[in-house]
Amino acid sequence: MSKDARIYVAGHRGMVGSAIVRRLRNGGYGNIITRTHGELDLTNQLAVSEFMQRERPNHIVLAAAKVGGIQANNIYRAEFIYQNLMMEANIIHSAWQAGVTNLLFLGSSCIYPRDCAQPIKEEYLLTGPLEPTNEPYAIAKIAGIKLCESYNRQYGTHYVSVMPTNLYGPDDSYDLENSHVLPALIRKAHEAKQRGSTELVVWGSGKPMREFLFVDDLADACVFLMEQGQSEGLFNIGTGEDVTIRELAETVMSVVGFEGDITFDASKPDGTPRKLLNLKRLRAMGWGANTSLRDGIALAYADFLATSGA
Repeated sequence: MSKDARIYVAGHRGMVGSAIVRRLRNGGYGNIITRTHGELDLTNQLAVSEFMQRERPNHIVLAAAKVGGIQANNIYRAEFIYQNLMMEANIIHSAWQAGVTNLLFLGSSCIYPRDCAQPIKEEYLLTGPLEPTNEPYAIAKIAGIKLCESYNRQYGTHYVSVMPTNLYGPDDSYDLENSHVLPALIRKAHEAKQRGSTELVVWGSGKPMREFLFVDDLADACVFLMEQGQSEGLFNIGTGEDVTIRELAETVMSVVGFEGDITFDASKPDGTPRKLLNLKRLRAMGWGANTSLRDGIALAYADFLATSGA
């Protein structure tokens, strides 16, 4: 991938998209195309088609998505499946029509069956039932993977899919109702500390295990695959290590400096029992994550303090 390549990053204001833009710019790529939602509605097929015909980028990074935590996924099921299906279908189809042969599609580890053998290999996709709480989002992302595979097979495009594990870092959402578990814990621990509270309430039992990847490490992996000239396939991206939700909460409390007790709210769902990714495919190419969980949480907490005015 040449340094003067015209690269369109869809979703550049989100946590993932903004990290990829940072990584591209730090790598010397200066010809980056972006559009805000106000400038381009990605669910509008005609608008996306006209944009693609006009811009004709050399590469596309499809990081735009409707995302949220376990509660948002379970409540706004129609929005999660509709908006994600529309965005990915419009971009992938319009890219092919405009002659764009290189595209990187961002999925999620929730695409894999709920009760998967661990660690999860890419070939486990579609081998069992999904986790019910995020099934609409997962189905939309699976459709994106199959779009890439189908266009590659029929039209000879080079559309690659990556499946990151649970992400966190700068530009994350700290909304307590709709955010993911780690940013929610950061905000809860900070506010408990500010109130002088003696407890931190954590959803579920604390027993599920999760793998967490700092978003700038994900961005590095994405650019690595683009620079390698990878032409097809599905790649897991993670750290290869996971922790229980209890252990995660304890680490967050330590970073934030909150010394209370943890109370688990068993009325809230746990979600998938475990989601540890098998990283053999990407590691064989020479890539690995650099940011430890504690260091990443410290960076995320600093971002929370800077952006929330806390």
